[in-house]
Amino acid sequence: MATILYVDDEASVGLILEDSLAQSGHTPVGARSVPEALQILERGGIDLIISDYRMPGLTGLEFLQLLAREGYDIPLIMLTGHASIEHAVASIKAGAIDYITKPVRPQQLELAVDQALEFVRLRRENETLRREVMQFRNERQIIGDSPAIRRILQTVSMAAPTRATVLLQGESGTGKELFARAIHDQSERRDKPFIKLNCAALPEGLVESALFGHEKGAFTGAIKRVEGAFERANRGTLLLDEISEMRLDLQAKLLRVLQEQEFERVGGTSSIKVDVRIVATTNRDLAAEADRGTFRQDLYYRLSTIPVLIPPLRERPEDIAVLALRFAMRTAAELGKKIDGLSPDALESMQHYPWPGNIRELQHVIERAVILTPDPMIHAHCLEGTRFGLAHSLGAPSIRPRAIPIPGALPAMTSATPAAGHAAGIAAGTGVNGNIALASLNVAEAERVLIQHALAAADNNRTKAAELLGISVRTLRNKLNGPGKDADSDDE
Repeated sequence: MATILYVDDEASVGLILEDSLAQSGHTPVGARSVPEALQILERGGIDLIISDYRMPGLTGLEFLQLLAREGYDIPLIMLTGHASIEHAVASIKAGAIDYITKPVRPQQLELAVDQALEFVRLRRENETLRREVMQFRNERQIIGDSPAIRRILQTVSMAAPTRATVLLQGESGTGKELFARAIHDQSERRDKPFIKLNCAALPEGLVESALFGHEKGAFTGAIKRVEGAFERANRGTLLLDEISEMRLDLQAKLLRVLQEQEFERVGGTSSIKVDVRIVATTNRDLAAEADRGTFRQDLYYRLSTIPVLIPPLRERPEDIAVLALRFAMRTAAELGKKIDGLSPDALESMQHYPWPGNIRELQHVIERAVILTPDPMIHAHCLEGTRFGLAHSLGAPSIRPRAIPIPGALPAMTSATPAAGHAAGIAAGTGVNGNIALASLNVAEAERVLIQHALAAADNNRTKAAELLGISVRTLRNKLNGPGKDADSDDE
């Protein structure tokens, strides 16, 4: 049960309190004055205080004020005389959780104590939930202070209170879902459902059912009526992730729902009205897809009421350090491991890497480094063993972005190009400072160049070159020989 401190200068009242509390299963601790009570409180372990209002020296009201001033967050029940209801009112206003009139009746005391302890339990539970919510929100917090991120956050804050559809475009791993959640959290719908539907992850035959639901018997296996994403997101926000992967016939149905805010379940005949705010994401140039006829133009215009382009990590290098530190501290906390930070050489290496996997790749590289490093400081060598580490061991360049314009009102998307100082279209080879320059983003060409440099770094020893590349010697031999050649014709 609870440990309860009672403070009363009358011995008879103290005996009644002690006996009643003990019979209720609590542990009573008595004090005859406020100074004596403070000494007990210093030892800790008190869950509730019962204090008389009238005592020699400091009164119960002054005791209550002293507790607040000293930072004791312990609820207090005030004891008052029959003729002192005004004292009870003053005590409640000063912060007492309840009051009991004298003479003390055991049943009245037990009820007041139970209610006070329940209040304490609920308050502590509330505080725990609040901490968990704050921790969860911190996990979803958008990290970055680059000009591009500041502009996007400003757009999000202006768009969030409206019903306008938002189209988030950006490469994979840039955090589009995080921005979608930010739009929901800053809107009036924040307390309503936030439903996510990945259009690329659903089997083709189930996309319509996932969106609109289905009636019992609508198709084989439909053994009961199921609500779709639109119905579950009613009065909230629906995130359509990878919207570019949706079939053209479903795009027409989606357009109707967006315009009319009503739909029918698969196999159903009655219309269902909903109030849903749509946020869509894609890693493609949706305007170009619409021009090619692979995405409906009318749906594109309907979705892109407010278009937002999320920049790749290579275009916001000033955010890399704070992101990396956040991932390192979070992983260290989960593992119970001490990490003091990242060394200058590690930060410099990360600044000079193009991060094709964007923030997701950065997170995985940092998590691996925290797990495997025995030191409290993460150095550049701790980042080896990943695509990041392989690229740096082979002298990969600091790739800078080149803007590729997108038709329409959207800002430019970006793509990696050779490092500055190399003209466009330069033949693949070793660039300035020993970096590798690529003529294009063709995977086969990039693979050929990496193999050449791995062989050069290993003095043509294929075993060492294969280790540098992270592949087997047989795989390297097959790539060197090419199709149609004898895989065993060359020596290692």
